[in-house]
Amino acid sequence: MVDRELISRKISNMLYYISGLETADDITWKKYTRDARVKAFVERYLHLAIEEMFDIANHFVSFYSWREPAGYRDLFLILNEQGVIPAGQLLTFQNMASFRNMLVHRYEKVDDEVVYGIFKKRLSDFHDFVALVEKWLKDHPDS
Repeated sequence: MVDRELISRKISNMLYYISGLETADDITWKKYTRDARVKAFVERYLHLAIEEMFDIANHFVSFYSWREPAGYRDLFLILNEQGVIPAGQLLTFQNMASFRNMLVHRYEKVDDEVVYGIFKKRLSDFHDFVALVEKWLKDHPDS
């Protein structure tokens, strides 16, 4: 059986990070670009929330013995292939994987506009992922 307690903890952790970002309404573009601590907070919480998504996806792949992912983007393709996430949201979640790689590996330079844009406009994507995972678990009670 899927470790629902583990999934619940991962979801709770992810929502903690996202809630922290959602309540940081005092962070303006000016503050974000001028305060290294603010920038680090936003980047790190986004990173940690995405890592929780990866952990959930990896647990599904492992438990169900789905094919081995070729990378983080592929994790979401596998979830799509298995009906956990719809095709219409696949690219959104795959882009999160690419965004995480940019944050972690610091390719060239982190694009402040991209990070700030995700912080201000894309936090709902995390809630969408949670809803999809919870729906999957509800629809597959014996797994």
